Amino acid sequence: MPGLGGRDLAGALAGGGSRDDLPVRLSNRTYAGTRNVAVRELGFDQPLLWVVVALLAWGLVMVYSASIALPDNPRFANYAHTHFVLRHGVSMLIGVVCAMVAFQFPMRSWEKMAPWLFAAALVLLALVLLPFVGKGVNGARRWISLGIMNFQPSELAKLAVLLYAANYMVRKMEVKQRFFQAVAPMAVAVGVVGMLLLAEPDMGAFMVIVVIAMGILFLGGVNARMFFLIALVVVGAFALMVMMSDWRRERIFAYLDPWSVEHALGKGYQLSHSLIAFGRGEIFGVGLGGSVEKLHWLPEAHTDFLLAVIGEEFGLVGVLLLIGLFLWLTRRIMHIGRQAIALDQVFAGLVAQGVGLWMGFQAFINIGVNLGALPTKGLTLPLMSYGGSAILLNLVAIAIVLRVDYENRQMMKGGRP
Repeated sequence: MPGLGGRDLAGALAGGGSRDDLPVRLSNRTYAGTRNVAVRELGFDQPLLWVVVALLAWGLVMVYSASIALPDNPRFANYAHTHFVLRHGVSMLIGVVCAMVAFQFPMRSWEKMAPWLFAAALVLLALVLLPFVGKGVNGARRWISLGIMNFQPSELAKLAVLLYAANYMVRKMEVKQRFFQAVAPMAVAVGVVGMLLLAEPDMGAFMVIVVIAMGILFLGGVNARMFFLIALVVVGAFALMVMMSDWRRERIFAYLDPWSVEHALGKGYQLSHSLIAFGRGEIFGVGLGGSVEKLHWLPEAHTDFLLAVIGEEFGLVGVLLLIGLFLWLTRRIMHIGRQAIALDQVFAGLVAQGVGLWMGFQAFINIGVNLGALPTKGLTLPLMSYGGSAILLNLVAIAIVLRVDYENRQMMKGGRP
């Protein structure tokens, strides 16, 4: 690892003399009295941190660009042009502070807290459904107002289910090949979360949680045949939910033909204007701030459809760069998880890989929706879209991954996590 080689060499040279006065031979010259300088060691994965910082900074700029014209709309007439970017910046600062606190907890503490966090998430998911607690927007009741930001319990549920699933697999290692003993209790837990989320409704968050839970079960060693049976049941359940819901069916039909007379000004409106934005961007984009679609044509341009504004202003080059950053981020997080499992830190490894699945799958869904490759679904772009609780929990999850990497490095140096 970087920084360790110099330290080991210094220790070897110090075997025959003073640690502060080392004779060192370089080429054919001898330098006596060379001071033993301490080598600075990096405690965690700095490239991962810098990619996250880059995504956060890019997201902050794009939220400002996408929301600067919103006060011209009578709905937001009382807001300043900097209203959304300032709130987004405050959310980022709160997220950074919470991430720094989360990094201080060792993974064994997160393992102990996992069931309690899961219980807290269930309570909050139930509370948000109460009319005098939950805040409704566009027919959905998903937020709890905290004054400086609106907290979305479904974001906490993603992290809570992730930690609980990893903790569950560690406890069930001996029976992981037995379907009912290994899978059924976890399926019940995810089912309860799903019922609460669908009552909001928030099918997008439920999809992410199901993928996280299934991914951790698979990575934890659940029999492949059982995994594919679960996947088949889940796909069937989602298909049934779409078939039984008129407005979900309309979204599917609008996705298949957003340009039709029936859908262009209805369920297909967002998608059609998102595609227009990408078309205007062409290869290199129209330039930062030059988007036309964000001028009250494309709804939710600063949240779910932020990528469309990026595509219009930065073109194909910007979109490919963004996809590349998320691919690298996901791969790096998964590598940290595999490394932890190789060091026999199964819980930490499954948590890190769960975060990788979370970031990668949610980014995949958001990018697919914006490009018209997937049906419209209310999922934000991780680390970039406007949203207080989403940014906060994203940063806490990344901090936990950095903690896993920190403990990996400690163990490889012979220490304890």
